[in-house]
Amino acid sequence: MDARAGGADDAGMQVVADGMGWGVLAWVAATFLLAGFVKGVSGMGLPTLAMALLSLQLPAAAAAALMLLPALLTNVAQCMGPHGAQLLRRLWPLWLGLLLGTLAAPLLGLGSGLARRALGVVLVGYGLFGLARPGLPAVGAYAGWLGLLAGSVGGALSAATGVFVMPLVPYLQALRLPRAALIQALGISFTLASLALAVRLGADMAAPPSLLAVAVALGAAWGGMGLGARWRERLPAAVFQRALHAVFLVLGVLMLLPR
Repeated sequence: MDARAGGADDAGMQVVADGMGWGVLAWVAATFLLAGFVKGVSGMGLPTLAMALLSLQLPAAAAAALMLLPALLTNVAQCMGPHGAQLLRRLWPLWLGLLLGTLAAPLLGLGSGLARRALGVVLVGYGLFGLARPGLPAVGAYAGWLGLLAGSVGGALSAATGVFVMPLVPYLQALRLPRAALIQALGISFTLASLALAVRLGADMAAPPSLLAVAVALGAAWGGMGLGARWRERLPAAVFQRALHAVFLVLGVLMLLPR
């Protein structure tokens, strides 16, 4: 009986260490502070950067479970703005394709090694291209059909990897939206992507993380996002575009690192 009790105590200590140890909590706080700052500056990047960094300390399933709520709530906040009706008229094909692509594409497994490496290569290539010459051709009269295609491909990549920045962001950049409208469009797009991915994963999602870990993640994400938003207002448009492409490059490199 004592042996069984000792084994139960050891298991309980292991759960506490894995979920709420000081070292893990410090890593969670630093991860979401940085990811929130990147999102505040660029309007994107929190889910992918958080997944990449959390996966260095946690299993992919646990990282995904911890990432989901901060990503969703920060995206919802980013959806607020005066451009909602205008964006709906212009972007409904993109959002329709995103939902259909996520829900219908094969679910290859969150954090699949091959899928992550392939997306990492795409992100690094696009980041380098953007830093060299960030201009993209205007989509013109084909905006609707290209939006449907971009959304469908982005949804399929989301189902395969848990990451949904490509090719949504290049498409939105090609629309030449004003900065505030672009930030709001990114927020709405990523919110829809997060919700669709949660539905798609369904019962395959990991068990909920501890309340303490979630509270630390949310607090750090909000703090980092607020700090990044203040810096965003001080950045000239050209610097802002370069920051977006630098985010792509960093995220791609992180996804290519050995796990």
